[in-house]
Amino acid sequence: MVEVWSEKRVIISTDPTALARSVADRFLRKVAKRLESSDIAHVSLTGGSMGSAVLAAVSRHPKRERVDWSRVHFWWSDERYLDRGHADRNETQAREALLDSLPMPDANIHAIAAADSGIRLDDAADAYAAELARFGSENAAWPAFDICFLGVGPDGHIASLFPDRSEIRVTDRAVVAVRDSPKPPSERVSMTRPVINSAQRVWMVLAGTDKASALGLALAGASYASVPAAGAKGRKQTMFFVDEDAAGNVPPELIDRE
Repeated sequence: MVEVWSEKRVIISTDPTALARSVADRFLRKVAKRLESSDIAHVSLTGGSMGSAVLAAVSRHPKRERVDWSRVHFWWSDERYLDRGHADRNETQAREALLDSLPMPDANIHAIAAADSGIRLDDAADAYAAELARFGSENAAWPAFDICFLGVGPDGHIASLFPDRSEIRVTDRAVVAVRDSPKPPSERVSMTRPVINSAQRVWMVLAGTDKASALGLALAGASYASVPAAGAKGRKQTMFFVDEDAAGNVPPELIDRE
């Protein structure tokens, strides 16, 4: 069977604040629509300043009350292997920005093990793979995410899959332990590319002139091994949500303006 991937599109907002509001609005509409036809929605979150900004915008949005959050499950594409509650953990930032204010059972929040949880890095990766598998299907050992949020680094990395490293090429497992990360902290846990690309919608959110080069390379079809963002593709939709500063190298035919 031939897999048909969605076309990449770019939506440009004027600045980071407008960008966060735009993505938050679209996110709430998509989740509400998904719950009309499904019992559960699975969402994979990302970290970073824009990831947190989007969640904070969701928290403030008047439409947030229209979503039955008890039926939404949250995951992370990657995590920094730090102590629970550390300010740099993606889980900590997401809880502060949104999750702790939502009316949902804690079992719906699927956090990656922390450094002070009593298990080693490799065991943390294995435990997260096992948790993903609990919600998998006969076709995949992980849930089919309705939306997978990703940040994009200036070097083109996504999750904790960095350029020209072995983790971006892993296809035989769902989760990898990352050591000697080129970006601190050195130890991380990350979903692999097959899990990310099983999502119905991959939404990459990025802002700032330092992201323009990576965005341009991703859209130009660069090798995913050297520019991981180029290899992130949703089954139904692949979107780059960007601000004006990040959009300098975007081909006009790919642009949709808000």
